[in-house]
Amino acid sequence: MSSRERVLGRVQRALADVREDDPPYEQAVRRDYLREHGDRSVEQTVDLLAENLADYRAIVHRTDPEELPYLIMRLLAMQGPQYVLVPPWLPPEWMSAADPTRVHDRAVSTAHELDKVGSVVTGCAVAIAETGTIVLDGSPDQGRRRITLIPDHHICVVRVPDQVVSSVPQALQRLDPTRPLTWISGPSATSDIELDRVEGVHGPRTLEVVLVSDQPSSEVNL
Repeated sequence: MSSRERVLGRVQRALADVREDDPPYEQAVRRDYLREHGDRSVEQTVDLLAENLADYRAIVHRTDPEELPYLIMRLLAMQGPQYVLVPPWLPPEWMSAADPTRVHDRAVSTAHELDKVGSVVTGCAVAIAETGTIVLDGSPDQGRRRITLIPDHHICVVRVPDQVVSSVPQALQRLDPTRPLTWISGPSATSDIELDRVEGVHGPRTLEVVLVSDQPSSEVNL
């Protein structure tokens, strides 16, 4: 008997007592849980997102569309990468002031080639305030999952308030489960058995999240 047959046999035995008239899964699972915790304004929700991002050791910036290209230029200049990776449909104005050599997301790029890239700039699909999480779904302004896992420095732009939600249930309503979803809460980090924290093992060592709002505001680093 193959492994596949054994697994299917176990599934069949586990379902042996399920009646044909049982309600389908979508109806059997209750959905009356809280969809968000607390009653917050849009401004309070964005503030909570910034606070939780910073708590996860992400570096948070606030700016407006006019200043965004210059902020990205400064962030890249501080990191000093020779190459910066950009997804195929990243809004061109975002990179209009930056001057590192741009490497485009290509299917033929190898991990070795991507490892030479110091920074990556992307958009996002949604940002979750209650968990300090940004979610990428492989859309054209985000590129393939691997381009945000190999470079050491990730700049992620979040449009405020359009891409900000309070909770995970609200985020799931916006996401397509068939897409390659990457959930990011702070820079890559892991701990060994002695709880020594090491950053940059499974992804970027430095995560910078830029909250872009049409409302005028001064740049804030949290």
